[in-house]
This record gives sequence, C-alpha cells and structure tokens, in this order.
Amino acid sequence: FRIGARERLAMLFDDGKYEELDAEVISIDPLEFVDTKPYPARLKQAKKSSGLPEAIINARGQVGDHLVFAGAMDMSFIGGSMGSAVGEKVTRLIERAMQEHGALVIFSASGGARMQEGTLSLMQMAKISAALAALDEARLPFVSVLTDPTTGGVTASFAMLGDVIIAEPKALIGFAGPRVIEQTIRQKLPKDFQKSEFLLEHGMLDAIVDRREIRDFIIKLLNFMMNPEISGEAEMGRGHRRAVWRK
Repeated sequence: FRIGARERLAMLFDDGKYEELDAEVISIDPLEFVDTKPYPARLKQAKKSSGLPEAIINARGQVGDHLVFAGAMDMSFIGGSMGSAVGEKVTRLIERAMQEHGALVIFSASGGARMQEGTLSLMQMAKISAALAALDEARLPFVSVLTDPTTGGVTASFAMLGDVIIAEPKALIGFAGPRVIEQTIRQKLPKDFQKSEFLLEHGMLDAIVDRREIRDFIIKLLNFMMNPEISGEAEMGRGHRRAVWRK
C-alpha cells in the first residue's frame, strides 16, 4: 500500500523529527492552462485534498550519525507530477546538501512530468540532472529510493541517477506504461515487466528493501559512503567512485 510524503520522512529521520524546507515554493500557472478545469483550480483542489503545498516535501534532519537532506514525493498531489516547483525544490535540496556537506535521499513516487506546465515541466529533468552532476563533483552521496509508482520524466531523470538505487517490493518503475509499450512494439511484454524485481534481475537496481527496513539500510549505506577513509579512496580517480560505492 502507498504512504504519504510526511509519513515517509518520519520513518526515515531520528525519532521522526525533521525540519521542513522550502515550503514556500509552490506552483503557479505561467501558461494559463485549462483542461477539464483551470490549472489554478486543480492546484487548489490538490492542496485541499492532500494537505500538502506541493508534490514533494523537502526536509533536513539526522539519520543515525549523518546529516541528511531528504525529499519525499506524494502521489496524492496531482499524481506526484513534476512541475517547475517540484524541480526547484529538488534543486534547492541538492544545493543545500552541498552547502552543508550532507547526504541526499529522495523518495520518488510520480506519474511523470506535469502536463499542465508543458515544456517548463520537462526542463526540470535537465535542471535537476545538472544539480546532481555538481553533487557528484562534490563527492556527496545520493541514495534514490523508488516507490510505487515511479514513472515518466522522474524515472528518466533523477530517480535513476542515484549512487545507490533501491526500491520497495513490487513497485512499478518505468517510463511509458506497459500497455503503451506493447501497442508500440506489437509484442507481449514479459511477466512482471517494470516491477522492481524485474529491474533488479536486469541490473537496473542495487537492492529491493522493505519500507520497514529502509532507514536501517540507508544508515548502513551512509556509514560506508560518508566514511572519510573510503571517500579518500574515491578521490584517487573519478572513474573509481561508483565501483567503491555501488555493489
């Protein structure tokens, strides 16, 4: 079953305590977009029904012995879609991690880019990827946690750029949906295609972890990844970093 962004963050941080960041960053309507209803009305409805200001919550706190900057997406806010506000919040989270020398953890749960913002939403893929490249240069870890579902532009950008990529059991992970793919290639897809177990078997994930064990798993990862002696080895050559940090 799915859980919300605030619950995920409470499960991650020590004693469930964290400082929420960038809550003032919210979506606007630059295109004056209307489908079955105006975009501002859709945003207002999403805020009321979800109790959230946007499709992602940013937070700072302690996880074990480590300062962690975490983002958790929430499907209840317009399908966890990524618009310009989500892109800005993720980018700010990455920048804060670099400024304060902390680890980055992002829980993805998304239907993809937000169509009501057109190309502005697609631009966030490149914007976030560029920020992650800077995080990589800073030699700070990014743990990407894929939950059900993680699809579209989120999968095609930051969700699959983690130094370590883990997923919950049976999570749907992909770009286009299975039906769209089958109609395009005119072939039947394998059983459990785009499920986390299928992705792990085919080398797209590092691990599948039950949500009750994710906190302990991440602490063990960070104990290793934030170890100065190990990070010192990684500094010997950029090409060795992923070999040191990943399975």
